[in-house]
Amino acid sequence: MQRYVIRRLLLAVLVLFLVSLGTFTLIRLVPGDVIDAMAAQQTTITGDAAAKIRHDIGLDRPFYRQYLTWMKGLFTGNWGSSIFIGTPVRTNISKALPVSLEIGILALILAICIGIPIGVLSALRQDKPVDYAGRLIAIGGISMPDFWIGTMFILYSSLWWHYQPPLGWSGFIDEPWNNFQRVIFPALILGFRLSASSMRMTRSTMLEVLRQDYIRTAWSKGLRERVVIYRHALKNAMIPVVTIIGSQTALIIGGTVIIETLFTLPGMGLLTLNAIRQRDYPQVQGNVVVLSTFIVLMNLLVDISYAWLDPRIRYR
Repeated sequence: MQRYVIRRLLLAVLVLFLVSLGTFTLIRLVPGDVIDAMAAQQTTITGDAAAKIRHDIGLDRPFYRQYLTWMKGLFTGNWGSSIFIGTPVRTNISKALPVSLEIGILALILAICIGIPIGVLSALRQDKPVDYAGRLIAIGGISMPDFWIGTMFILYSSLWWHYQPPLGWSGFIDEPWNNFQRVIFPALILGFRLSASSMRMTRSTMLEVLRQDYIRTAWSKGLRERVVIYRHALKNAMIPVVTIIGSQTALIIGGTVIIETLFTLPGMGLLTLNAIRQRDYPQVQGNVVVLSTFIVLMNLLVDISYAWLDPRIRYR
């Protein structure tokens, strides 16, 4: 196990290096740069002034020198400052990351609490009304995209109940009730979407496990349904479900951009979207490094969890 984890961590370093290089390269291939974006909003930035700003922030230096300078800053903790708004990249991330984490974790908890129980119940009551209802919910969750659910919710809740998403952001510790009002509906929408895939996978794997010989043996011994399901069947059916949940967890921080935009939540998704629009190179690069690191670590944790779910799995 230790050798496997060490190899995966070394591979993660290589992956993060390639991601950083790809991000650094691709964003500079987009026509225009942050100075052009600033000039479009400030008429005082002329050709000479724009050239001076590019020189001051190093955009006129060779590509490899810019990349090496940025990499050196990553290792020394100096991630640079946002060119467009002037604040440090790490400060912006430290403000946006808790917002996305709060929404993502709450949505994931809701998805697990909805998807796994309904999936298990659908498998136990196959082709019964409960099963049809669960499958209908799952298909609906997969078919309806986030932006449509969010838009319909805001539209009809404002027409029927005169509800409008609150403005501003308050931390949970500072103002718990205001924070709850801000995150509950985005988390419910996102959780419903995430629960659909785990619901279908739970149903499929549970149906496969319930047909195994050792499950029939457990039934024949007269064990109670709860013991058979939770002690013998569910744990063995969870490996594909954990894979899906792990991938959802890895992508949920950066994948909430649509929900954050609809509900004006200052999270990582909205921060990254604005940075891309403004060609804010340091901010985009810092965001991608954080998101990539989170995805790599979550994938490693998912792989390690397989051995706990199924003791027959061994890593070398």
